[in-house]
Amino acid sequence: MERRRTAGTRRGRAAVLAVTVVCLAYAPIAATELWPYARPGAPALGEWVLGRTVSPEFVAEAVRDRAGPYERSLVPLIVHSVLGGLLMLLGPVQLLSAVRRRIRLHRAAGTVFAVTVYASMAGAALYLVRTPPAEAFSGAAFWIVLATILVGTVGSVTSGVLAAVRGFPDLHQRWMLLCYGFLMTAPLLRLEWGALPRLYPGLDILDVNRVAIMHLGALVVFGALLASRALDRRASVPGLTGTWCPAPVQVAAHLAGAAGLAWITVSFLDGGTAGRRLLLAYLVPYGAMYAVIAVRAARARARGALWAAEEWGLHLAALCLAPAFSAVTVPVLERTLGLDRVTALIAGVGIGVGVLAYAAVTAVSLRILHAREVVRRQGPPAAGPAPVRTGPASAATKEGERA
Repeated sequence: MERRRTAGTRRGRAAVLAVTVVCLAYAPIAATELWPYARPGAPALGEWVLGRTVSPEFVAEAVRDRAGPYERSLVPLIVHSVLGGLLMLLGPVQLLSAVRRRIRLHRAAGTVFAVTVYASMAGAALYLVRTPPAEAFSGAAFWIVLATILVGTVGSVTSGVLAAVRGFPDLHQRWMLLCYGFLMTAPLLRLEWGALPRLYPGLDILDVNRVAIMHLGALVVFGALLASRALDRRASVPGLTGTWCPAPVQVAAHLAGAAGLAWITVSFLDGGTAGRRLLLAYLVPYGAMYAVIAVRAARARARGALWAAEEWGLHLAALCLAPAFSAVTVPVLERTLGLDRVTALIAGVGIGVGVLAYAAVTAVSLRILHAREVVRRQGPPAAGPAPVRTGPASAATKEGERA
């Protein structure tokens, strides 16, 4: 057990270090990314790096494709990107101050973080409102994914702030980690801009973004879940009884998920090489996530960690339902936004895991609140005379206390 905890601590430190490095590296890229659109020739670190990791032609194509959609909302987007760079710096400060229990620093930085999230997302919202989905950078599917991330980011930071105000640190922690997970889609997308053209030579920026959105939302919410579970070492929660996700519910979720996966697989395979590429980008991360969550849930049940098993179980059910949600969403997007089947399919699959993970965090929060309500209704335990002991307790006394 001690060896497992040590290994977990090392993995946690490595993860924090990796996130911090990515955030610090991306902050200046985010802050300067849109300067050249306002003033041609202005320095842009991201373009410089991308031009040397991929090719100048790839950068020129990306700039050309973004110039038109960004033109009508350039000022809000610059505000969004500059403040996004600030958020990349504030995130590690928040995480490290929480882990090290620097309460004053955490609260002060958290206030700045929340205000910055709202201001930055307001800039992104103006761009999305002013830009029809079909005319957005990388098309309607990318617009839908961006809009979903925006709603998830604002919703999660709001829930995190309310949890902190109400004095629920465990819920606050989960929502803020989910919020920062959504924000991490920006630097991770830039990493994929550098990696995917090497994996698929000749792929243009539109197809690169389509491959990326197949799994980026899933990866960031999965990271938020792992961080939440790593920081919550409780084996049980007072007032927690039974489960909200019994075996019949899990079976139903798995059956619905299997049907959704089958439909998604057939739909993508009908798309030829491009469809198979998108399917692979979705299934491999999805399968890895499923395996990790299922194993962690089983291990938690085996060692009697009821709370850990409950949280893993809720997220497992949500993950299973994600493909079914995507399959149902596709015809809705077709009818409401007038999208073609391929675009609706990419968008529906791209948002599925993220939306269901948000729902799972909501369910976990309600589970904790319900447990606290159970404790409140039970009232404080009846006070009795404290036993007076003058020496070591006998075996009989200990047995009576257990009973």
